[in-house]
Amino acid sequence: MVKGYFPQEEYETRWSRVHQELERRGLEAAVVWSRSVQSHDQAGDVLYLTNYYAPEASPDSHGRHAWGCYAVILQPGETPELVAEAGDSRDELLATDWVSRHGNVVDGVAERLLARRIGGSVAFTGSTTLPHRYGRELMELTPGIDWREEDDLVLTVRRIKSPRELACMREGGANGAAALDLLMKELVSGRTERDAVGEAIRELCRRGNGGSYISVNHGDTIGFWCRDPLLGRGGDAPVDGDLVRAWMDTTFQGYWFDHGRTAVAGSSPTGEQRRLIEDCASIIEKTVASVRPGATGDQVAEVARAAVADVGGDQGTTSQIYSVVAHGTGLYWEPPFISLERENPGVEIEAAMVMGVEYFLSRPGVGTAGIEENFIVGQDRNESLTNLPMTGW
Repeated sequence: MVKGYFPQEEYETRWSRVHQELERRGLEAAVVWSRSVQSHDQAGDVLYLTNYYAPEASPDSHGRHAWGCYAVILQPGETPELVAEAGDSRDELLATDWVSRHGNVVDGVAERLLARRIGGSVAFTGSTTLPHRYGRELMELTPGIDWREEDDLVLTVRRIKSPRELACMREGGANGAAALDLLMKELVSGRTERDAVGEAIRELCRRGNGGSYISVNHGDTIGFWCRDPLLGRGGDAPVDGDLVRAWMDTTFQGYWFDHGRTAVAGSSPTGEQRRLIEDCASIIEKTVASVRPGATGDQVAEVARAAVADVGGDQGTTSQIYSVVAHGTGLYWEPPFISLERENPGVEIEAAMVMGVEYFLSRPGVGTAGIEENFIVGQDRNESLTNLPMTGW
């Protein structure tokens, strides 16, 4: 069967868990949609279930419709059926041997549902992924199905990582952190943002990671997410004394990492700059320590708010815009999402989650420092996937 990073039994365990979730929700079957073409955020469910990822797509044209979109039909007791476009034939990479291919993927899903006589209450998973036009077409072609929007069907199962997934994330996290370390050193030494990112991407490629959106900033625009919103980096270089910040959004085997750090070009921070970065690190350290099995989202948020107050509060707007202080990570950002600005009902931390804790601390006249730590929630202790200092360079 599958010739990939994970063995076949890993996928079969995933299928069993999702089938159990289907039955728990009283559903007959599910159609799980994903979309890739360099879109890691909307590719996770089908990748998780079948190891399928479409490498290319084209606009609708003669004989091609909804390319880049694909689905898995799930039915308890049955092997998952992948329904994908006709052009990609790398079956040896797939975890399932039940594959149908179509020039019109929407029609293909409808045909397969009718051929399999699937009816009743069926989960539609991926309502934020499949464009409205295609979803409307599918529903018109399947009048006998009672479609139920269940976007969290697979996410619910993905939330707790298997031992093999954790091993994968340790490897990918180490690769991304090594590239971030190199990127920070390049920026601190005064290289242009583009040159520094180029060196980091080379390191990622050498190690087997993909660079999704590497974001860097410095100097007079440090209060914004990045220097150039289109590329994530600008063409100029920081000068000594500039705050520099880098975020390494990277993937490994589809799994997502977003380590972030801040330093000062020239490695000679002022006292105010040093305090800003150290205070931001203090917020991260205290919040990470609170993300433990059994903790609720509101408890974590309260620790984070107290940590911000301990350093004199936040006089900027950046973390108000990015109000999530902690989030799950896996095949992109995943639940739980813990906000500083609102209540977090129903959020409980469990062992074997992988989490990110991030904060951006702003002070007028000084700038904005941002730090993010990725880690595994362990039963006895949290395990860093970043393993880099929060200050220095």
